[in-house]
Amino acid sequence: MNTRLIKIGTAALLFAATQASHAAVFGGVEFPEGAISFADEVIGYEPAFGGGAIPTAANQGAPNSLGAPDYSGGAGCASQASCPFVSLGDGGRLVLRFVDNLLTGSNSDSDDLWIFEVGPDVEDTAVDISQDGSTWFSIGSVTGSTRGIDIDPYLLTNGFSWDAAFSYVRLTDDTNEGDQGGASVGADIDAVGAISTVFVPPGVPEPATWATMIAGFGLIGTVMRRRGRLVLSV
Repeated sequence: MNTRLIKIGTAALLFAATQASHAAVFGGVEFPEGAISFADEVIGYEPAFGGGAIPTAANQGAPNSLGAPDYSGGAGCASQASCPFVSLGDGGRLVLRFVDNLLTGSNSDSDDLWIFEVGPDVEDTAVDISQDGSTWFSIGSVTGSTRGIDIDPYLLTNGFSWDAAFSYVRLTDDTNEGDQGGASVGADIDAVGAISTVFVPPGVPEPATWATMIAGFGLIGTVMRRRGRLVLSV
């Protein structure tokens, strides 16, 4: 067993455990870790995935779904730079990644993940999560507008413990809901935030490896949930 890897893993986990919480409210929802809670990177965007109509170019700014929500109303987007959201397209798909934090369960019936979907049209969106960006499983769907999801029941159904950690979220527009055309066809995503989350410092590996390190090395005495975040207690 690589003792250097053990030391690196221990240091990273302890560093994560000592980060101060900076709770903030976005859209009426409290995120215990504040602005760090939101998706950081676009992995894939396929507005034509479902074979239906696609949004205009101004509405295809996938990076507009990153970071904290910033939609303040208004109709239409003149350009991607001025648009606060991205439209998925009719049946389209968006894959996002958390880089400096990980989505976890909460060991309760509280919402763990929150999807900020904007606009006047109600458009359902299927939601999947993954640890590695390759193996996915469904955590249900959001039925238009801003909605939260309690991921705990889905974790247990798929053989995970409540504190399993995930980097990736995939959103797929329901082609049978909402308008089938228009400039902003498909669900309009402003932001995706992890209410139940743990901070991850630079250099920590993907969640699957990270979880294995914890279990295999016995680095952590207990894992507790405190206000939506994982507190690593040694």
